[in-house]
Amino acid sequence: MMRTATTVEASRGLRDTLDFVLEAEKLGLDECWVAEAWGSDAPSVLGCLTARTERIRLGSGIIQLGTRTPVAIAQAALTLSELSGGRFALGLGASGPQVIEGLHGVSFARPLTRMRETVAIIRQAFAGEKISFSGKEFEIPLPGESRPMRLSTAPNPDIPIHLATLSPKLLELTGEIADGWLGTSFVPEGAQAYFQHLDAGLAKAGRSRADLEVCQGAEVAFARDEDELRGMVAGRKAELAFSLGGMGSAKTNFYNDAYSRQGWAEAAEAVRERWQAGDREGAAALVTDEMVLGTTLIGTEPMVARRLRVWRDAGVDTVRLYPAGETVADRLTTLGRALDLVRALG
Repeated sequence: MMRTATTVEASRGLRDTLDFVLEAEKLGLDECWVAEAWGSDAPSVLGCLTARTERIRLGSGIIQLGTRTPVAIAQAALTLSELSGGRFALGLGASGPQVIEGLHGVSFARPLTRMRETVAIIRQAFAGEKISFSGKEFEIPLPGESRPMRLSTAPNPDIPIHLATLSPKLLELTGEIADGWLGTSFVPEGAQAYFQHLDAGLAKAGRSRADLEVCQGAEVAFARDEDELRGMVAGRKAELAFSLGGMGSAKTNFYNDAYSRQGWAEAAEAVRERWQAGDREGAAALVTDEMVLGTTLIGTEPMVARRLRVWRDAGVDTVRLYPAGETVADRLTTLGRALDLVRALG
């Protein structure tokens, strides 16, 4: 059976976030990933959730490379796994130049190398080894009088590492070294644009698709009828225009690239051009209904049920649901309906 997950971010209220996750666990949700982006940090919120939840798996979705050293990431992961009784999964991502360079003042260059080396160092720490690494991005310990050290916490090599990746080379790296893939901007009909690179990495490591948990996310919202659906889709076009035109920089936008590889190259580029020129409404007007519906779980209940089946058949192991709703209660109602549909798939 396809597993279920959600992602939360606590910048707009930890109390509401906590209430939502606690009730989602009661509804039977399997996993909760905690984002930080440019808001609340993920480990602090995860620490709170470990103390209040009992069954649900918790993950960082994502900790961004460059915001912490690899060993600091490993320390947080080991602590959270211990606090949660082994319910923690580490989610890592390269983020983008706007956040990494524009907010943190850290170079975004060579994300592929940085990701590979970060995971290698983290796995040394998880294994309880003395941490010694000499790479292109990291050297531990630095030359001088220092000597390799190991963490004083108990080893835990079983903490799964999931990578949030979109570009071909990082997707291949995910297949090669990760336990799971945290994907987004996913069109099941165009899934081969992702899976060809994931599978290449899996083959390089002598692994198969069964060795990689595929976790894909999408907004879920239910419309009463086709008329209401048209209004819902129109409202999402501005949000997608921001992803295609405003996420990243004028030259680097991984979301735009992902949509381009799945069949919308001309539309995605036109949206970016309008957005970068300051024409937000014009950019949203260029987003098509198909672009919204293809990457979301929005529709009447029968439509959403059919799309969930398509997602499962495309190779999604875990569907990460972003339930629509103005209030916590509204979001939980939407989530409950979606969970029922997933269970009905069998």
